[in-house]
Amino acid sequence: MIRFENVSVTYDGEAGPTLRNVDLTVPEGELVLLVGPSGVGKSTLLGAVSGLVPHFTGGTLGGRVTVDGRDTRTHPPRELADLVGTVGQDPLAHFVTDTVEDELAYGMESLGLPPSVMRRRVEETLDLLGLAELRDRPIATLSGGQQQRVAIGSVLTPHPKVLVLDEPTSALDPSAAEDVLAVLQRLVHDLGTTVLMAEHRLERVVQYADQVLLLPEAVIGPPAEIMSVSPVHPPVVALGRLAGWDPLPLSVRDARRAAGPLKSRLAGLLPRSAPPPGVADGTRPLTAPDTGATPPRPPARAEGGRGGRNSLFRRRRAVADPSTAAPAGPLVSVDRLAVRRGRVEALREVTVRVGAGETVALMGRNGAGKSTLLGALVGMVAPTGGRIRVAGLAPHTTDPRELIKQVGLVPQEPRDLLYADTVAAECAAADADAGAAPGSCRQLVSELLPGVADGTHPRDLSEGQRLALALAVVLTARPPLLLLDEPTRGLDYAAKARLVTRLRALAAAGHAIVLATHDVELAAELAHRVVVVAGGEVVADGPTAEVVVSSPAFSPQVAKILAPEPWLTVDQVEEALRP
Repeated sequence: MIRFENVSVTYDGEAGPTLRNVDLTVPEGELVLLVGPSGVGKSTLLGAVSGLVPHFTGGTLGGRVTVDGRDTRTHPPRELADLVGTVGQDPLAHFVTDTVEDELAYGMESLGLPPSVMRRRVEETLDLLGLAELRDRPIATLSGGQQQRVAIGSVLTPHPKVLVLDEPTSALDPSAAEDVLAVLQRLVHDLGTTVLMAEHRLERVVQYADQVLLLPEAVIGPPAEIMSVSPVHPPVVALGRLAGWDPLPLSVRDARRAAGPLKSRLAGLLPRSAPPPGVADGTRPLTAPDTGATPPRPPARAEGGRGGRNSLFRRRRAVADPSTAAPAGPLVSVDRLAVRRGRVEALREVTVRVGAGETVALMGRNGAGKSTLLGALVGMVAPTGGRIRVAGLAPHTTDPRELIKQVGLVPQEPRDLLYADTVAAECAAADADAGAAPGSCRQLVSELLPGVADGTHPRDLSEGQRLALALAVVLTARPPLLLLDEPTRGLDYAAKARLVTRLRALAAAGHAIVLATHDVELAAELAHRVVVVAGGEVVADGPTAEVVVSSPAFSPQVAKILAPEPWLTVDQVEEALRP
């Protein structure tokens, strides 16, 4: 179905090719999973199949890519639209209409399908992806995960022979991700659709794959065979390697069958828990962190500079002034918070406390209200009831110039923070805005994601690389309270490990961290507490091990394999087995 013949792709201005000498065949009716570190060319390979590379992205395509006999060099994307359906990393860039139902129908209208066929397929797709209740909703009012489901649905309705998906589950909660993957598997098995998919959260998808394509080596083969040598692999594979299981398990079910001897070795041992945060338990004072930084200098630009775009986010680049340290007590205090957006009650009766040095994971299904709560903490969303305080300040009524000394937000869309022409310029501006030493932001970028050149334009970065840059911009300011909305979206396992190391260091220094995430492995690795939000309400709030082990939806792979014992990560198991 898809043939790569000695394919190389080199972008203008790059020293070498992003893809080099790819020669392989993707058979019809198979689900092929692309794996590899961030920035190795997964999105480029997918773009070469859809025709976006080089017709839209520019650069030079060497060799030949054919899809069902059509050469993508001579067929631009519009001439492949009836054959290839594409969902990129950014759902917002995909939409052309205003409402969910219209978006699902648009692709079929473009192909001239009869209205009766369009109506039937729209209804089928609404049911398949759990979108029926959202059919009339404006797309702009949906959560990131809901938008991603709409984007996937819009390419399913025309029934293409080939689906090209770039991080299709990255913004989905675990249940929604399973639903989407079940739909894809049904299309492959029942209709013979060929699916080519790049995904960093391998724990979700590897067991569904017929073959795995590893980049940059361009090696394709059975999932277990490739996972045995891949530098990126899910926790179930890491645990299998540690325990010496053969064959290597790809699913929790297979791992549980092999886990008996490992459970016996772990009997009587207890996992190492995270260092206790400075919570309000009477044992440690709750104070704002000492950043060790100098007070912020005046902004390098007048208010509204840099094109005037996203000034709310732009003003959040500042370093905590030691003279404005929060008083003793919880850094974040939310009491019976209510937020209404139009007819939707986004939050109701939410009560949460976060202390200095504490890392809290907000979890819940798409649209539960996690991002709304983060928005309320930075004053972007005004409460309609209840009380909210950050370092004693009411965020929605506080001058942003004062609030940014206490809180920083990395939003779901990292480009909301990025508007310079190069990585170097972005980092220089972040240093100046934060009053940090020159090079501070660039050092963080190098730690989180090595190998990104100074002269690279942020728009040319992968989604994971853009996120790392946005994280570095905010972390440069070292705010006492750090808010992260889906911080691992687009990050490979190595980049995620580097992020965890950096966030642990900040928490150890007394910074409070609140992250909204669907990444159950991140929560298990990093969070002291998990707060589960459903329908705008807090339905669970407690220590990570207690909350996630008891939840089928939010439990990490290691916890499912070694249940009922409270093991959460491979690192805990490895440390316990160490002589």
